[in-house]
Amino acid sequence: MPYIRRALQSEFAAITDVWEASVRASHDFLSEDDLCALRPQILNTWLPAVQVTVCTDEKGDILGFSGVTDNKLEMLFVAPVSRGRGVGKALLMHAVTNLAVCLVDVNEQNGHALGFYQHFGFTVFGRSPVDGQGRAYPLLHMRRKPFS
Repeated sequence: MPYIRRALQSEFAAITDVWEASVRASHDFLSEDDLCALRPQILNTWLPAVQVTVCTDEKGDILGFSGVTDNKLEMLFVAPVSRGRGVGKALLMHAVTNLAVCLVDVNEQNGHALGFYQHFGFTVFGRSPVDGQGRAYPLLHMRRKPFS
């Protein structure tokens, strides 16, 4: 059974390790240079700027995490060994029900993530030809109607 809780800042290095493993397993469109440039940004800029939630096992090992600002899911990553075990669903449902998340951006090349969010009621409402850093990785903007 996964445990959901707010992350501690002291866990940001371990969370960044989960991010890197997840991205290496799911974002084959990113280059090694992209990953090397993004890693310090994740650790030092992006994680401190969002509300980070972790999903852990009974031993406290981090299986995945999410980052939320306002009502937008800024990041959701699951350790490769934990994929398909409900970690992503648990993190997303926590964000939707407890943090009023109704928006997310998804890399267009990440079909798995697109399908995941669509499965949980998110629909595409827009597209940007570049990512948040101006690189040629198009983003799909998705939204979900709130629970009624």
